[in-house]
Amino acid sequence: MSEEILINVTPVETRVALVENGMLQEAYIERASRKGIVGNIYKGKVVRVLPGMEAAFVDIGLEKAAFIHASDVITSQSSASSPGDSTKTVPDIRSLLREGQSLVVQVTKDPIGTKGARLTTQLSIPSRYLVFMPEVQHVGISQRIEDEAERNRLKALVEEAAATHTDVQGGYIIRTAAEAASEEELIADMHYLHHLSQSIYEWIAKVQAPGVVYQDLPLFIRTIRDLIRPQTEKIRIDSRESYQRVMEFVGEFVTEFADKVEYYPGERPIFDLYSVEDEIQKALSRKVQLKSGGYVIIDQTEAMTTIDINTGAFVGHRNLEETIFKTNLEAARAISRQLRLRNLGGIIIIDFIDMDDVEHQRQVHRMLEKMLERDHAKTKITGVSELGLVEMTRKRTTESLGQVLCEPCPICDGRGFLKTSETVCFEIFREILRVNRAYDVEHYLVMASQSVVDRLVDEESDNVADLETFIEKAVRFQVEPFYSQEQYDVVLL
Repeated sequence: MSEEILINVTPVETRVALVENGMLQEAYIERASRKGIVGNIYKGKVVRVLPGMEAAFVDIGLEKAAFIHASDVITSQSSASSPGDSTKTVPDIRSLLREGQSLVVQVTKDPIGTKGARLTTQLSIPSRYLVFMPEVQHVGISQRIEDEAERNRLKALVEEAAATHTDVQGGYIIRTAAEAASEEELIADMHYLHHLSQSIYEWIAKVQAPGVVYQDLPLFIRTIRDLIRPQTEKIRIDSRESYQRVMEFVGEFVTEFADKVEYYPGERPIFDLYSVEDEIQKALSRKVQLKSGGYVIIDQTEAMTTIDINTGAFVGHRNLEETIFKTNLEAARAISRQLRLRNLGGIIIIDFIDMDDVEHQRQVHRMLEKMLERDHAKTKITGVSELGLVEMTRKRTTESLGQVLCEPCPICDGRGFLKTSETVCFEIFREILRVNRAYDVEHYLVMASQSVVDRLVDEESDNVADLETFIEKAVRFQVEPFYSQEQYDVVLL
């Protein structure tokens, strides 16, 4: 599998495209006016403790107060346990935090929608091969490294190196990129992390709450640190200044990839090379067309994302069961790509077309699992339920592509549909009757959109005449070009 990374840098926006076999798989966007804050470390101030939610709100200097749960507050007992230990008990939040208290925290999830950022006091400082955690005493390893011998080798190297550095206390997570890394590379990473950690703690002592202690690397540098892999063939950057900064980073931390980074000076925009712009536009649509003629409908709501599959124009060649099976297989591949491309997270419900054959169900489920193995985000998937649904979760740390690029429609307020002109006309009739009982006026003026007024003077003209006879008052109409279809005013004259 060939893989390329395209980086488009402008003064107002940085965009990164991960392209596999000529097809866009992931897109990352960071704007100068609204940078992501995941990984940033702050000295915050507790503004409110909520015992009923076992949580607290912390002011870290953002517009909205951030949120921290009791399970994310490290204590002496929890620091001794390994990360992700589900057996530990969660203490009372009031025994951990108090209002007005200063607290050093790290952002684990960006503010999304109406929710503030999610925080933890368990600091983690990433580098190319390792993540250093000053507050815990544990060495973990990425589950994506499957070779048992390699897992044992890496863990033994890190544990041995950590034992020789008794002056530095902390734990480590060995990242996927560390697979096949040499002892010298791992030790160099550890030295870098120790130095950075020391600098962070020096800043903690100086910063006043609320304030920033440490900011993660900009997107185009994080891309090199987190996304570059042995199968990456090229990293192309269209900004000379950013290219030079990347080369400095590569020269210090990932020298083996230096020959893969290149500056792209072409007149043709870099995102046009693989139709990235077109794919991003398609990713904002509800409907995903399949090559066979079927299609997938993706609806993102605040609670969850629902995905429905339809055969559409695909009629198959043999029988209905085979047609459904092939459509579901193709949809499984498309869905895994769309989850990555749209950066959809949280609860996801997939409604595959009902399959009677259990073996077909197993193969479709296996295809989905196999395709999700490429996903950088952590996913968890269940089997096919009694209702024929597949339930899954995907870790959400940043806003989805649609949330970054779009905003709710001001006309429909994000509902995705409008009241018909007929419905609005009947609402106007009811409003006139309601007002007529309360006020004594000579006549009424209805101000509404063009489509509503057109219907009032055409299809509803008989009803308007009956209304005027009933209230014994005249009703006039006026088109307001800036009104939406649902807007209207009844003016008393």
